[in-house]
Amino acid sequence: MSKLLAVLDAFDDLPQARHLRERTYEGLGDTVVDVGCGSGRAVGELAARGARSIGVDLDPAMIEIAAGRRPASEFHVADATALPLADGSVTGYRADKVLHALAEPGQAVAEARRVLASHGRAVLIGQDWDTLVIDSDDPELTRSLVHARADALPHPRVARRYRNLLLDNGFTDVTVEVHTIVWTDAACLPVLAGIGGEGAWFDDQVARARDDRLFVAIPFFVASGRRTT
Repeated sequence: MSKLLAVLDAFDDLPQARHLRERTYEGLGDTVVDVGCGSGRAVGELAARGARSIGVDLDPAMIEIAAGRRPASEFHVADATALPLADGSVTGYRADKVLHALAEPGQAVAEARRVLASHGRAVLIGQDWDTLVIDSDDPELTRSLVHARADALPHPRVARRYRNLLLDNGFTDVTVEVHTIVWTDAACLPVLAGIGGEGAWFDDQVARARDDRLFVAIPFFVASGRRTT
């Protein structure tokens, strides 16, 4: 857990990541649920903007960390497909880097519609795991490693389906944006270790980080829509 938290914190501290989070907060209204809240960074930032923010995560350890970091906020251990919220009880729904890990991502979007009030806004954020861009001396191996990592996830390509998932669940005014995060320092190495493991490929990435030659680009898809009925 400590390694995962360190990676998440390093990513969240990137200026580009902060800008992306700020973009996803727009139009969520005064009562927002953040699904897959992790350590609660977004919950705290939404609260600082004046919203009642509710964090939900399936991992009890993450919820414990989030509650410890942000004791004034509200957190729940719950599944994204069965939120502990009444029908129409929130004005905003946010799911960041979540749907790829779910067995049934469509059910989570249906649940988003259930808990949203009329004219409430849902925002889905995540990477398409096939589209990670990593500079290396062996592009063919890099491509195979990225695809193998993607195929280990339940729904690695769900981000390209965000728009259709929102439309299929009755959302209107659906839009999609792409924001690319560029990572060039050693803080990215744990992510690359998870892709390539130990060996020559990862050793090359470590050397690139040491020589200030590391390059990783991750496109993030942001889809949003409104519940109008």
